[in-house]
Amino acid sequence: MKIIMRYATVGIIFSVLIALVMISITLLAFPPDDWSVLVSSKLFDINYIVLVTVIPIIIGTFIGISVGWYWRQQLRKIDRQLKELVKGQAITRLSEQDIEMIKINESIEHLQEKWGKLMQISQKQASERAHEREKSLQEVVVQERNRLARELHDSVSQQLFAASMMMSAINEANSTKNSKANDQLAMVEKMIHQSQLEMRALLLHLRPAALKGKSLQEGITELLDELLEKVPMKVDAKIETFVIDKGIEDHLFRITQESISNTLRHAQASMLHIMLIERDGFIIFRVVDNGLGFDMKTVRTSSYGLESMKERTFEIGGTFKVISLPNQGTRIEVKIPTLKKSEAETDD
Repeated sequence: MKIIMRYATVGIIFSVLIALVMISITLLAFPPDDWSVLVSSKLFDINYIVLVTVIPIIIGTFIGISVGWYWRQQLRKIDRQLKELVKGQAITRLSEQDIEMIKINESIEHLQEKWGKLMQISQKQASERAHEREKSLQEVVVQERNRLARELHDSVSQQLFAASMMMSAINEANSTKNSKANDQLAMVEKMIHQSQLEMRALLLHLRPAALKGKSLQEGITELLDELLEKVPMKVDAKIETFVIDKGIEDHLFRITQESISNTLRHAQASMLHIMLIERDGFIIFRVVDNGLGFDMKTVRTSSYGLESMKERTFEIGGTFKVISLPNQGTRIEVKIPTLKKSEAETDD
């Protein structure tokens, strides 16, 4: 609406100037003997003053509003194209014949082409880095991670489990009427249970250390199987089979580990839904839980896990979205545009 008012104002000012010029020319060409005749003079049965002032102003206002409305529509179309470009969607081509709009449309299409090439390069570099990391990964590092995971599972994890069982037995057998002591014992049991969840999340981070020749789908399936063995949680998974570049696989697998770890440590959820599909030129990865949720205003800027997932998503040219409400669970969605092989090969 501001642009319409701006053009309407310009039209009015321009019309007033035209009216003043017309009056000045008239007075210079036909100087009246009696100035009062200007008020009573009529042209085409219309008062002269009204004719040379009000009518031009009305016409200027109409023209200004029309031009403003036209350019507002054009700017909205350009804004829609830019939003489509940011989201990685196909740009709606403008059908305007105006030479300026054609040039703007061509510039936006050129920008989209460059953006696509940048995403190709980013994904290609991510794939190359993933291959380099996999090649340079020393066997001793993998063995050390596995050894650490085994020791934590065989010692600390089992001790926590034993402590949890003992505390449960003590609470059940405790007949004291001291409510304060009962509350403290219940709090200790809850702390042990939370420590168990933290330990399970840590074990999921340590093992498996990498995909190691497996596909992303196989890696996520094994990760969920291990989760079900360690945590009494309902898991609903929809994982489709399709080919993904190594770099994207590696980043999505790490995002999966981080999201599951966050759910175990913070969400206190009883249900976890994971989806990995390919639709309309996008790889869509989604994790939803029914846990505690959180206030996005206070957590978004301070959560290391969320920032890590966001950075990994941006590195492969994707978009990262988090939706969460207190006591209503959390939803994480990653969308990554897929690139045609022919386009990638053209850049080689």
